[in-house]
Amino acid sequence: MSDYRIRLYQDSDYDRARNLFAQGTLEHHRVAFNHAFTLPHIWIIMIVVLILPILIFQSFMLSILCVLLPLVALWFGTRDLYGSYVKHALSDDMLDVKKYYLQRDGYCFWVAESAGEVVGIVAATPSFYAGGERHLELKRMSVAQSHRGRGIAKALCRTLIDFARKRGCEAVILETTTGHLAAHVLYQSMGFKFQHSTFLKHPLAKVVDFKFFLYKFDIPSNQ
Repeated sequence: MSDYRIRLYQDSDYDRARNLFAQGTLEHHRVAFNHAFTLPHIWIIMIVVLILPILIFQSFMLSILCVLLPLVALWFGTRDLYGSYVKHALSDDMLDVKKYYLQRDGYCFWVAESAGEVVGIVAATPSFYAGGERHLELKRMSVAQSHRGRGIAKALCRTLIDFARKRGCEAVILETTTGHLAAHVLYQSMGFKFQHSTFLKHPLAKVVDFKFFLYKFDIPSNQ
């Protein structure tokens, strides 16, 4: 028997839900940083800034410093990619969760509760993608680190899919990012199929290969 339950969002969940979303999103910038560090053009830049100070100034210490500076810039740059996304969400749909998600037709917000504490969240909105008038979008999925591996994310996902099915939707879609490796595995295991990827509209996105990945789950017509 599971030690958690899925229920609708309540006003008392406000701070916890926002913190779960922010923390769960920001933690993935490390994966995005590591991914960026594997890119060939990043390595070329690193090699150039390592060699030039040695050739010009014959200074190995200056060379090391010149390498550290772009590394620090890359670290904070990838963090800003997620930070700007979180900042926008917290001032947009996550500013008034009840009004945005529970007082509008086709929208919803659930939490997973364990031992009286909110440990997971997920939201549903109508899809605004072209051709997706009967599609529902999964958003804001996050589970506390202390409660991962217990099937909570899958339970939240199934709750949303059931909601979509009851509303007569044909599919559920979602976007996830380069840094959400575990999310890719989860959604694929649930039957979501990759559709396409697009770069985030941010000056650094193409430099560090930061993309949004669109997935789609087709709801069987006989269910």
